[in-house]
Amino acid sequence: MDDLAVAGGEVRAWPFEEARKVVNRIAGRASDRPVLFETGYGPSGLPHIGTFGEVARTSMVRHAFKILTENKIPTRLICFSDDMDGLRKVPDNVPNKEMLGGYVETRGPSGEIERDASPLTSVPDPFGEFESFAHHNNAVLRRFLDQFGFDYEFVSSTQMYGSGQFDDALQVALEQHEKISEIVRPLLGAERQRTYCPFLPIVDEWNGEVRKQVLHFVQIIEAKPSSATAVFQAVHPVSGDAVGQPFEHRVTSGGCKLQWRPDWAMRWASLGVDYEMSGKDLIDSVKYAGRICSAIGGLPPEGFSYELFLDETGQKISKSKGNGLTIDEWLNYASPESLSLFMYQAPRKAKRLYFDVIPKNVDEYFTHLTRYSQETEIQAMLANPVWHIHSGHLPEANVPVSFALLLNLVSASNSEDRDVLWGFIRNYIGADATPKRFPKLDELVGYAIAYFNDFVKPGKCYRLADDRERAALLQLRNALVEFSGEPDGETIQNVVYAVGKDAEFEPLRDWFKAIYEVLLGQSQGPRFGSFIALYGVKQTCRLIDSALEGELVSTLDSCSHSSASSGAL
Repeated sequence: MDDLAVAGGEVRAWPFEEARKVVNRIAGRASDRPVLFETGYGPSGLPHIGTFGEVARTSMVRHAFKILTENKIPTRLICFSDDMDGLRKVPDNVPNKEMLGGYVETRGPSGEIERDASPLTSVPDPFGEFESFAHHNNAVLRRFLDQFGFDYEFVSSTQMYGSGQFDDALQVALEQHEKISEIVRPLLGAERQRTYCPFLPIVDEWNGEVRKQVLHFVQIIEAKPSSATAVFQAVHPVSGDAVGQPFEHRVTSGGCKLQWRPDWAMRWASLGVDYEMSGKDLIDSVKYAGRICSAIGGLPPEGFSYELFLDETGQKISKSKGNGLTIDEWLNYASPESLSLFMYQAPRKAKRLYFDVIPKNVDEYFTHLTRYSQETEIQAMLANPVWHIHSGHLPEANVPVSFALLLNLVSASNSEDRDVLWGFIRNYIGADATPKRFPKLDELVGYAIAYFNDFVKPGKCYRLADDRERAALLQLRNALVEFSGEPDGETIQNVVYAVGKDAEFEPLRDWFKAIYEVLLGQSQGPRFGSFIALYGVKQTCRLIDSALEGELVSTLDSCSHSSASSGAL
């Protein structure tokens, strides 16, 4: 641990850089007080991978902190669910949308509130499985986190407010409500500035409707901290004019919740949060929440702003839209470790989170794992992503065939039979190769079949070779026939290069593109020499013959070549 702590103090891996900030924060503090790491989740929609990413990344920082402090200071990680928020919009990716529509805010023709939103824990579950929509989404999130083995504590906003655990902080916030409003208003539009109030009363009946509702448009006429109540006045969302009669309402024990920025700050102060990361779109909100936290007597946590995840069109992924990938979708086609690697890599860089990023991350994970097994310097080990993914307890690196190669093996062999595919693998790595001996490789075979069927096969489009390509492919076939035995991938790759140069392809990339489009029905592929070594020389010669005879071409009209599978040329 001493050596690791020293090395961790110098390594530039971002989890250690973040952990050093926390170490400096707690200097001089009692060592028996746990350091608290927090992540937040809004269960207004199904959790997406971005939610998982925040927990994964925070866990990496937490582990780095343990190394730096030689595990002498206790830590906690809480995953906080904002399940007391009102349902402001019906998500696009859930059933029974019409039913949910009865629990969102609606307005009349002049902007007046006709119905206020219900708290998420009071909205029925559209899936019909849990007592509320929030309970359903919380359960999905916890199942995901448990599946990955995260060490965390789940905390519910509804439970924390309702049990009174936030009461002391809420009374301070009530005393400071005017100051809190002054801090937040610069972030708001002119219209909302007139109607903003940091406290949101939660009532069981409103406007003649018996249903829990969160009143988003009120103002405090009189604060009464001694009785933990306030006199509220409902206001028109647009004009700010008073609507109805003032009413006195309790602000503690679940009678009110705070608007999201003050709520965030109040949690930091009440719980003593030491570290929380958030998306780049919340940079200003983090700054202003920090000011609110200080105003109510707390110390804002250390933080980290990560870039956003984007869907296939470059739009920010959203729980309500349901765009991007779900965790289950990723795990249908790749290992949990590959998803963790995606989260580790370049957190300050915006990244597309869609199906086509999966193969690259699968192969990069095993590349890092192999490199780690060859490292001799501690700092190099601590800088390797897999050390952070596995919290220093790494599995054996024993996957001799890449995911990209397996995808193209499934494609070229026209087989989804695992036994058939393992026959090719045995010819490539040895007769004693079995799924039992290479369990991770066998997992990849299953993932490759699933990924190929859903993303590669639908876009495959073979084409005929032109005259120059036909001549070059015949030359390649003849060169392959001359090999005795089964040559290695590097030897074959040199032959493939030589044929392309002889045929004067310029750039040489066009030669490989032609190979992939004519033989595999896609525009990109793996290192072709390695593919031939895996698929077999004789089988590749037959594949070339079939292509040149036109047997692989299914249609020549409206073809778009798939690029789902990628790799080095």
